[in-house]
Amino acid sequence: MPTVEVGDLKDDDFLLDVREDDEWQAGHAEGALHIPISEFVARYGELTEAAPQDGRVHVICRSGGRSAQVTMYLVQQGIDAVNVDGGMQFWAATGRPVVTDEGNPGSVL
Repeated sequence: MPTVEVGDLKDDDFLLDVREDDEWQAGHAEGALHIPISEFVARYGELTEAAPQDGRVHVICRSGGRSAQVTMYLVQQGIDAVNVDGGMQFWAATGRPVVTDEGNPGSVL
């Protein structure tokens, strides 16, 4: 499975967060697109509209399990997608900002 380390992500990389609503509300990466895995197939069109046409989709969840499932689905659909290894736990641990919808400091559930 295509995987990328948190430290290899650039600030302008397209990030898809597939965690559930309560996890997202507690804290997320600023600028990420949020589509919970439980709603992903029904909301797939939101991703295809928002994702860069010739760019890569970096899929993230809490630790990497759910995002791995979505990454495999996207690859099967012909989308250039990679799983973010370690997920939001590694994201926060490496000092990357975690924010709420209001822009306040957030946390990873």
